[in-house]
Amino acid sequence: MARMAEVLKLVYFIFINFLLLPSSSDGNQRPNFIVMLMDDMGWGDLGVFGEPNKETPNLDRMATDGMLFPDFYSANPICSPSRASLMSGRLPIRNGFYTTNVHAHDAYTPQNIVGGIPENETLIPELLKEVGYKSKIIGKWHLGQQPQFHPLKHGFDEWFGAPNCHFGPYDDKSTPNILYYEEFQIKAGYSNLTQIYIQEGLDFIEKEVANGNPFFLYWTPDATHDPLYASEMFRGTSRRGLYGDAVRELDYGVGQILQKLKDLHVDNNTLVFFSSDNGAATYAKTAGGSNGPFLCGKQTTYEGGSREPTIAWWPGRVKAGQVSHQVGSLMDLYTTMASLSGVAVPKDRVIDGIDLTNVLLTNKEEERPLFYYRGNELMAVRLGKYKAHLWTYTNPLKEFEQGIDFCPGQFIQNLTTHDQVNHTLSPLLIHLARDPGEKYIIKSHTVEYKTAMPRLQAAVAAHRAKLVPGAPQLNWCDRAVMNWAPPGCEKLGKCLKGPQSKPFKCVWPH
Repeated sequence: MARMAEVLKLVYFIFINFLLLPSSSDGNQRPNFIVMLMDDMGWGDLGVFGEPNKETPNLDRMATDGMLFPDFYSANPICSPSRASLMSGRLPIRNGFYTTNVHAHDAYTPQNIVGGIPENETLIPELLKEVGYKSKIIGKWHLGQQPQFHPLKHGFDEWFGAPNCHFGPYDDKSTPNILYYEEFQIKAGYSNLTQIYIQEGLDFIEKEVANGNPFFLYWTPDATHDPLYASEMFRGTSRRGLYGDAVRELDYGVGQILQKLKDLHVDNNTLVFFSSDNGAATYAKTAGGSNGPFLCGKQTTYEGGSREPTIAWWPGRVKAGQVSHQVGSLMDLYTTMASLSGVAVPKDRVIDGIDLTNVLLTNKEEERPLFYYRGNELMAVRLGKYKAHLWTYTNPLKEFEQGIDFCPGQFIQNLTTHDQVNHTLSPLLIHLARDPGEKYIIKSHTVEYKTAMPRLQAAVAAHRAKLVPGAPQLNWCDRAVMNWAPPGCEKLGKCLKGPQSKPFKCVWPH
C-alpha cells in the first residue's frame, strides 16, 4: 500500500505540473521563477568565487549545476535604487529612485521617506500576473514604506516581510518600531528570521505547485546587512564570525529551496537566479562581506560597489558547469522573465534590461553598455572589457577621518578621490579583464586609449540623448509618514500617535 501511495503521489505531481500549468504562446510550459536576492553580500563571499573558507557548499553546487556570471552587476551600489531597478527593468534615474538634494549622493528609503516606487512603473509581478502567475515576496522590500508603495499594491499576491531594513533598536515613542521586526526579535546577533523565511518559501512553492499555478518567488532575506543575525543552529559555526554564520545559513536556505523543487519534480521547469542587491559594505569591516579582487564596495561606482555574485540554475535548460562573461544586470531579469513567460514588456518607456534567454540557453554573449550611476550623476560606463570613469568619488574626507572607509586598504592615485572629481572631458580608462581591481589607469596618449575611448563616449552620448529622468522619489522625508499605526497594530495594542506633518529634505549619513 505504501508503494502504491508513492506511485499515486508521483502521478499526481506529474499531472498538475505538466497538464494544468498555463502554456506560453509557443505551446511550451511557462517556467516558474525564483529570484534570490541577498543583502550586501559581496562577490567574494562564495566558495565558487574564491572565498577561502569554502562555507557555501549549496551555492557552489548550484554554480556547478548551472551557469556562473562573474561579470554581473546590480543597477546601483545601494539597496533601494538597486531593488527598484530589478523590479522595473529600468535605471534608478528613470524610475525616480534617486535624490537631487546632493549631487552624486546615494539615497535609499528610510522609515520617514515620503516617496516610493511610482504607480506608473510596471513591476515584474504585474507583468507575470497577465499570464496567470502567482507571486510572493519574502523578506525586505525597501521601495517605500507607505501603504501605496507596498508589494501587494504592485502585483504581488502575498508578502511576508517588512517594508524597510532591520535598523534599530526603536523605542516606540520618538521613533516607532517596524512591528514585523519587533515581533520576530533581532537581538545581539540572534534571530530565527532566516529560518522562517526559508519555511515561508518552501510552503509557497509547495502550495502553488499543488494548485497548478506558475509562480514567481522573490526571496530576499537581509541577514547579511549590518546589524547581522543568525539562528541558534548556525551561530558560531563559521570561521568568518557572525557574518559568516549568516552566509552559511543563507546557503543552507538555498539548498533547501532547490531540493524542494527537485522533490516536487518542478526543477526542470524553474529558473532560479541568485544574486545580491549591491556590493559588500566594506565600511562595516569584519561585520561586512568580501568583494574579492574588486576595488572598494557598497555605495561606490568602483567594481566592488555593484559587481555581484550571480548564478543561474535551470536543470535541463541551462547546461551545467558553464561560465558566462555576459555583462549582465539585475535589470535583465525583468526582460528575461517577460520573454520566457510569453508576456510583452511595456512599449511606452525605455527598458534598460536585455533579454538573457540566448545567454542562458546557448551561452551566446551580447555586447551592451553598462551605466554606473550614483544618485543623479552618471559616474562611469562599461562596454566590453573597458570601463571609463567620468566622475570619481569615494566618500567625504570628513567622514573618512571619522573612520568611515569605503575602500579600506585600497588607494589608487587620482581614482579613489574623496572629492567629487569630474573627468568627463578626459575619462579614466580601465581594462577590466586584465585589471579587475582597477589599479592601472591607461594613459590617455596611448593607442589603446585612443582606440577604446571613442566607443565608450559614443555609448554615453547615445544614452544621454534619450534620457528623460523620472521625478526624484527620494528627496523628501517626514516623520509623520513613519510606521506609527501600521496595519495590524490594533490587534497588538501598539498603535501610536504620530507627529504633525513637517516635510524636510532627506539626508543620509553613512
